[in-house]
This record gives sequence, C-alpha cells and structure tokens, in this order.
Amino acid sequence: MNAQTTPIDDDMPAEIDFSGAKRGQFYKAGAQLNLPVYLDQKVQATLAALASAKGVDFSALINDLLRKDIELIEMAR
Repeated sequence: MNAQTTPIDDDMPAEIDFSGAKRGQFYKAGAQLNLPVYLDQKVQATLAALASAKGVDFSALINDLLRKDIELIEMAR
C-alpha cells in the first residue's frame, strides 16, 4: 500500500451516520460491570435444586458458596 491509497474498512456500513453523535454520552465514571457467569448444566441444576430446597435465591446461594470458598483460600495462604 502506498501513501496515496487508503484502506477500505468494510466493517462499518456506509449508511451509518455518526455526524450527530456525542462521544461518551452513556459513559458513567465508576459504574460497576456485572459479568455473566455460565455454569455447566449439571452444576446449575444441582445448585438450583439446592437453592429451591433451602428456599433461597439462586444468586444468593452462589454468592454464599463463593464467599466460603474465598474464605478457605485466604485461610490456606
């Protein structure tokens, strides 16, 4: 490629117009991103049944188990 040619960017369709866009319009400093976690089907089914049997929210059960694991890891250090 020489200085007179420009690369063609085929990733963006030509009909999209960003001339009126505002950079950072939805940016929130300090916002926390909650990442999705995907469990194996068998693990999820087992934990969902346990949460149901205990009458607790699935997320609460998972967080409690992870906190206990973190505590064990910290004690082992």
